[in-house]
Amino acid sequence: MHNKTRIMVEGTIVAALAYMLSFIPSNIGSSLTISLGMVPMTIFALRRGVRPALLSSFIWGILHFTGNLQFLSVLQVLIEYPIAFTFAGFAGLYAPKVQQALLDHNQKEAAKNVILGSLAGTGARFFWHFIAGVVFWGSYALWGMNPWIFSFVMNGAGGLATGIVTSVIAVGALKKVPQLFLPRDAETLGMKTR
Repeated sequence: MHNKTRIMVEGTIVAALAYMLSFIPSNIGSSLTISLGMVPMTIFALRRGVRPALLSSFIWGILHFTGNLQFLSVLQVLIEYPIAFTFAGFAGLYAPKVQQALLDHNQKEAAKNVILGSLAGTGARFFWHFIAGVVFWGSYALWGMNPWIFSFVMNGAGGLATGIVTSVIAVGALKKVPQLFLPRDAETLGMKTR
């Protein structure tokens, strides 16, 4: 199978897995949710890099159109699904650093960059949820709270919890199965090998 085709198939499978994980109840309290789909998406991003991760994340967002979305307006749906989910792929910015650290047998550096990648992807995605929270969901703020504060608290808490869970699981995967972060075609990525 051609390398680009393999990456696209892998990304599509990861997007479907991330979407399926959204059906697992992960609520903390009445409105705080941990997005478990960030785990496979972040690992994919750190394995394949930014471009494939952005495409896979976009597909993940589009999959929500099959019925698992909250609709207030067309613009709100576009921001919270295709745009926000696509930004989760920015975890891939740290892929070269993670992969190079693994090739250099520097587990500590690899783990640091897995954490940074997890937080970058989660933060980029939840930034858009924060914007949508202010613009579209602000009128639903509890106790008449300022929409900016309400969205920051709700989306910030969800994003932080998601980032922590994603980081912990991804670092655990790094320690147990480091090959998951190194595609067999690492040489084609311009990585130096020992």
